[in-house]
Amino acid sequence: MAPILPSLFICFFLSQSLSKIPNSSLFNSKPSSSTSHRCLAMLRRRFSDLLPSLLSASSAPSRRHYGLVPMVIEHTSRGERAYDIFSRLLKERIVCINGPIADDTASLVVAQLLFLESENPSKPINLYLNSPGGVVTAGLAIYDTMQYIRSPVTTLCIGQAASMASLLLTAGAKGERRALPNARVMIHQPSGGASGQASDIAIHAKEILKVRERLNALYAKHTGQAIPRIEQSMERDMFMSPEEAKEFGLIDEVIEHRPMALVSDAVSAAADIADGNATEEKKGEKGSSS
Repeated sequence: MAPILPSLFICFFLSQSLSKIPNSSLFNSKPSSSTSHRCLAMLRRRFSDLLPSLLSASSAPSRRHYGLVPMVIEHTSRGERAYDIFSRLLKERIVCINGPIADDTASLVVAQLLFLESENPSKPINLYLNSPGGVVTAGLAIYDTMQYIRSPVTTLCIGQAASMASLLLTAGAKGERRALPNARVMIHQPSGGASGQASDIAIHAKEILKVRERLNALYAKHTGQAIPRIEQSMERDMFMSPEEAKEFGLIDEVIEHRPMALVSDAVSAAADIADGNATEEKKGEKGSSS
């Protein structure tokens, strides 16, 4: 709604103004000019047509609107810094996947993983998942990056990890795959659709079968289950509680509170950030004194 308002007011103001401006003053030509009349009429029609569309667009819900993103203020001796909450969590090596997994989500997550690896390849990255799944190729882009980087990736399911999100959950570092008590996990085979000639549909069906075979192999690799059981379990939607997901091999632990090891990691990360800020401040003081 907010981005629409300025355009709405501008169009309303112009439409009202155009109705009151004489043709001669607007186009610097004689009032009897047929060209001036045609241009003025065209402008009025344009704004009259645009106004209802803006009104309807302002009331339509956005397709992917997360609402207000909180800002975090960090105080230092050099002043204040403002971060959106996800950028602040990124400084703590926390990456969040919320909502459907699509190409735009994958590009952001891949970029964050690569950045955190470049910062410190030996420190773990914490991946928080609350997703119903999404596009297979987008999910595999994140999966391959998790395996590619040197930093170990710990995974934690909050809410749900369904479809492709369940593969990302189980793809975390061994012993570091966790879920909260009320989370849900779901696995199933890939699905898709095709239209066109029979030969085109056959090509797409063959590709889906290849993808299903590849996904089954990945689940078997990370869970330790045999391929036949994976195929049987993924034939239809299979929902699991955290305890059932642990028994299946998708996760290693069900946790209710943050483990002390993770608390100490968070404290040391905060100390590293504070040390980095202090170093920057000293450099700034030296630069100003010189």
